[in-house]
Amino acid sequence: MANKVGALIKEARTGAKLTQEQLAKKISGLTASDISKAERGELELSQAQLKAIAKATGVTQASLLNAAKEGSKPAAKKPAAKKPAAKKTEELKLTAAEKKLVELYRAADKTTRDAAVKVLKGEKTGVDGILGSILGGAADLLTGKK
Repeated sequence: MANKVGALIKEARTGAKLTQEQLAKKISGLTASDISKAERGELELSQAQLKAIAKATGVTQASLLNAAKEGSKPAAKKPAAKKPAAKKTEELKLTAAEKKLVELYRAADKTTRDAAVKVLKGEKTGVDGILGSILGGAADLLTGKK
């Protein structure tokens, strides 16, 4: 049974996107080495430790134990009945270039932000439109216009 529970602990941990070290920090009295041993079936954890792991990873304690007996996956916790279910928002994954654009946008003044949005929407095109929007009068120096 220890091997099955260990596999379920690992599945719950990775599902919660936690490293062994991160999970161990959330569980009093456990180290990353202990988590590793438990996942390999070399260490049996107490009910209290399993409960803490379940809480930290978002699965129920019963599902860890029952799933080990039945060979099924741990069930995710259901939201409390008192709280309305929060709408899931898709996590945005940005490239390095997109992150840089967000940083620049946030640092820019309102006029520059408005101009950037127009450029991205295609409302401003060409050298005069893009440079004029972003650089103001300095674009004339680059294009040779007065």
